Amino acid sequence: MILLSVQGLGALYTVCIFVICVILVFGFRLARIGYRTLGKKLPPEEPPKQKKQEDPVYFLVERKKKRVKPEYSAPRRIDFK
Repeated sequence: MILLSVQGLGALYTVCIFVICVILVFGFRLARIGYRTLGKKLPPEEPPKQKKQEDPVYFLVERKKKRVKPEYSAPRRIDFK
């Protein structure tokens, strides 16, 4: 008894070959990246430098002035024509 037809087997083999190729390509890329990093060494960490005391900076700040309240005149009547 044949479980899959010929076209079904062809599609199954195509999907399997595609998955195997994708795995091989990404595996090769990851292996190449890993091989490149084998010879590299991280630079040694430099000891922290002591920061010299800098002169303080003073900013001149002007105080906020109280806003003058505007004086309004008496309301005028507007006539629409």
